[in-house]
This record gives sequence, C-alpha cells and structure tokens, in this order.
Amino acid sequence: MQIRIEGLGKKFNKTWIFKDVSHHFCADRAYAILGANGSGKSTLMQVIACFLTPSTGRVSFHEKEVEIPVEEVYKKLAMSTPYMELIEEFTLLEMLDFHCVLKPFRAGLTAQAVVEITGLNQSSEKQIKNFSSGMKQRVRLAIALLSDVPVVFLDEPLTNLDEQGIKWYKDLVRQHRKDRTIIVCSNHVQDEYGFCEEVIDLMQYKQVVS
Repeated sequence: MQIRIEGLGKKFNKTWIFKDVSHHFCADRAYAILGANGSGKSTLMQVIACFLTPSTGRVSFHEKEVEIPVEEVYKKLAMSTPYMELIEEFTLLEMLDFHCVLKPFRAGLTAQAVVEITGLNQSSEKQIKNFSSGMKQRVRLAIALLSDVPVVFLDEPLTNLDEQGIKWYKDLVRQHRKDRTIIVCSNHVQDEYGFCEEVIDLMQYKQVVS
C-alpha cells in the first residue's frame, strides 16, 4: 500500500491550519508527524485518512499501482486516537467481537486472543465504562495495530499509558509493524515515534500559511 499526498492544505473559516503538504508514504515504513499541541497534527492525519476533505490538494491510496476509490479507503486502515470513542456499555470481549465483524484481526486472531495481548484478561467481562483511561488506551491501540489492514494511524499513542503501558506499546508495534504503513502523530514524545524512519515537521508547513 502506498499513500500520496500532494499540496494538501486545510483551513477552518479563513484560517489555514497547514498548507502545501506533500509526501509519499510507502509500505513497510513508519512515519512521524510532529508538532506542538494545536498545530494541526490530528487534522492532517484525518485528511490523509480521508476522514476530512482537504481545502486544497489531493490524497490517493494505491495498491499494486491501482488507485483505491476514496469511498473504499476506510477498509484499508485502522486508527487509534485519544478521542476515539469506545462502546462503553460493551464488555471488553463484546467490544472486540463487534469490531471483528467490521474489520477482522490479523493472522486469524480471535477476540479472546486480543484480550490476552492487551494484558486485560481479568477485565474481559467488565464493561468498558468501568475501565481506567490507561486501560481504554490499550484497547484503542490493540484494535488499531491488530486489525488486518495495511495502514495504521496512531495519534499520540502514549496518552494515559504508564511506564508498563509504554513498554507494552513498543513491543506491540515491533511485533506488528512488518509490511505496513504506520503514521504516528506526536507532540515530540520520543517513545511514541522512535521506531519511525521518517519525520514530517508540521511547523514547516505553518510558515507558508497566510
């Protein structure tokens, strides 16, 4: 899977968030989008994922040199963000079973196997509304990184994770990054994106904004 962005810009009302962003994202490679809080990292990520429409420029996804229609792009990606809602009335196992119907997990992983990978075995029958913020973040990251998709977006992935959770995240990425395109948005937190081969500094695309 390859993603090409050409001259991307996004503005709200009359204010440009970023402008003229171009890049080529390849398979089996990880990328970091860096910027301060409020710089537009999450907005850029959502534009690249085709969740938001750019004000200028173009995003295209290609598989074996064939462009994927924009309405089909969602099938090729998974995303974890701190603001991503989980179905809080579900238990963890119900949440994962529900997700698996929409988007299967990698290599035939079952919902129960994903529970074990999260390390939340003893909470599998607990409603997600009773989870701590760190537990919810583990669920979000597991859903994204374990879905059977070629592209994964991670927005500030270490939000609410403790030291043990940070180690768990790094191990999960290391085990499941092969043959995928991973794009991480980070507020310059090295542990979030230290595995990335390329860095995009969003502030470079703020200087041209007028």
